[in-house]
Amino acid sequence: MKENQTDQQHLAWLARSFGRPDYLPLSPDDLKALAEAGDIVKKYPGTHLFKEGESATAAFLLREGEVDLYRGATDRRDVVGRVGPGAVIGDIAMFSGQPYISSARAVGHVTAFHFDRDRLLPKLALSPAITLRWLVASLTQLERTQRRVLNLMHKTVLAQVAGLLVNEADDRAEVALSQATIAILLGASRQSVNEALNELKRRGHVETGYRLVRVLDSESLIRVAAED
Repeated sequence: MKENQTDQQHLAWLARSFGRPDYLPLSPDDLKALAEAGDIVKKYPGTHLFKEGESATAAFLLREGEVDLYRGATDRRDVVGRVGPGAVIGDIAMFSGQPYISSARAVGHVTAFHFDRDRLLPKLALSPAITLRWLVASLTQLERTQRRVLNLMHKTVLAQVAGLLVNEADDRAEVALSQATIAILLGASRQSVNEALNELKRRGHVETGYRLVRVLDSESLIRVAAED
């Protein structure tokens, strides 16, 4: 009984949080179809949802926790992004039938929907609402990636860091990334990122902590990010 209640809570979260709920509501039949297409999985810190090069037989929708996406071996990995609740990962490789191009590693405790390709595709073919919501969720992440790339063009490191903080801040105005990870994402040196963060801190725009940056003045950060 308790397990069934937990499953219902996860599906209720999905109905109101996955993609854009205002596009098309998910009906009880849609939610039943999603439940039949996947399972709820939990991951401990440091464990993987999938690894680079593995056959992409599933996609994941994150409910709780954060995941680092990285390329390369674990001892010399290059982090290419960090995603949190609401993010869909592994779906592009899954739909294209290609191996995963990166690894997905849990930063903390993670709860996710694991969607099996062979079970999911027939459901998508029968449900326009699920398909649209999935499309919107994927496009939202692609847009974030595009914004990050555009932010790198012809910008100082200070402007790049400010733009990344604006784009990556969560609803608590926090960015849970280390300076090393920010440097990797921006293709900059760790020293230059440290200097930029110290300058933003000196101006009163941010506070810094261990693997965390708290945005204090987002409007000022936006102005800094717009500078050439």
